[in-house]
Amino acid sequence: MITEVGDKQGREAFVDLIYRLNADDPNFVPQLRSEEIERYTPGGNPYFEHARCQLFLARRGGAVVGRIAAHIDELALAQPAEQGMGPGTGFWGALQAEDADVAAALIARAEQWLRDQGMTRVLAPMTLSVWEEPGLLVKGHDHPPMVMMGHNPPHHQGWIEGAGYQGVKTLATWDLDITRQFPPLIQRIVQSGEKNERIRIRDVDLKNFDREVEIICNILNDAWSGNWGFVPFTQTEIAYTAKKMKPLVKPDLVRIAEYDGEPVAFMITLPDLNQVQLKAVGPKGKPSPLGWLRLGLFLLRTRPTGMRVPLMGVLQRLQSTRMASQLAFMMIETIRRASVERYGSTRGEIGWILDDNQGMNAIAQAIEAKVNKEYRVYAKAL
Repeated sequence: MITEVGDKQGREAFVDLIYRLNADDPNFVPQLRSEEIERYTPGGNPYFEHARCQLFLARRGGAVVGRIAAHIDELALAQPAEQGMGPGTGFWGALQAEDADVAAALIARAEQWLRDQGMTRVLAPMTLSVWEEPGLLVKGHDHPPMVMMGHNPPHHQGWIEGAGYQGVKTLATWDLDITRQFPPLIQRIVQSGEKNERIRIRDVDLKNFDREVEIICNILNDAWSGNWGFVPFTQTEIAYTAKKMKPLVKPDLVRIAEYDGEPVAFMITLPDLNQVQLKAVGPKGKPSPLGWLRLGLFLLRTRPTGMRVPLMGVLQRLQSTRMASQLAFMMIETIRRASVERYGSTRGEIGWILDDNQGMNAIAQAIEAKVNKEYRVYAKAL
């Protein structure tokens, strides 16, 4: 039996299932239960200010055995169809199921809800916004995801493809040994930029954090606006995301590039909180007192082995120019130095990056990074 979720108790059951079904997966990173509940709560997650969502639970003999979320984003509907979203496009995500039959029933129910809402096409999985956890992990199940990246069992791929879905886009994360110097050519490009008085690579200013966030998000919305799947960040989402990220932000790991005094590019790097959450957060998403202590010490005295670059961008007018790649290499290099020298980190991860983003993929290859995870977005006509 599949039922709609419309109350707090149902949302809690929706969230709790992921901990039970993934308890035996050593590479599943349990997130805080309170934050997961907030993610699916209207009034908690600002995504719901421009999206409508229906959660579903599957039960067998009274026990919860599966879940899925179907949703429609009004901002996505307004985007050009040639960029992947557009009119008639709905989504589902957050799929969890005990077996293939339950998964098939949940997918079919999500599709029917989208049809009833007038949708003619579905992209999946999306949990929830494209800025949160897009795509299905299809490569890299053998190691845990870094902060703000998703994880799912390998058999989900067969469930989705068996329901008639075709892959339309692949998103990759790139792994990098940051203890190694970059190749000589990249070093020369960085050194040339450092001699250019018109270029300034600076730390983010935490004393003026709101201003810095606005600068970064203005660049982001401009830089990404031509990308596949782009949906603009709203002001409410900007404030919400900044509040969530601020405890992880280190000024020397978030860089803004200025050209003739104008902010034209940025790069955000976050310590990999997931590596401590694997030990600190219990199997039901609730840390023990010792777990809370571990999380607190991590935030206060960050010494992570891993760092992740979840977002970077260069203003559109500079893209496809030598300046864009030079600024990217300069930001990566200054962050690499800080990560190693000040935080003792050894590993970096860049992404996700779209498979057709030739510029960013070329930059990742030039610094000798290697693809370590791939996520696939699927589509189906309704």
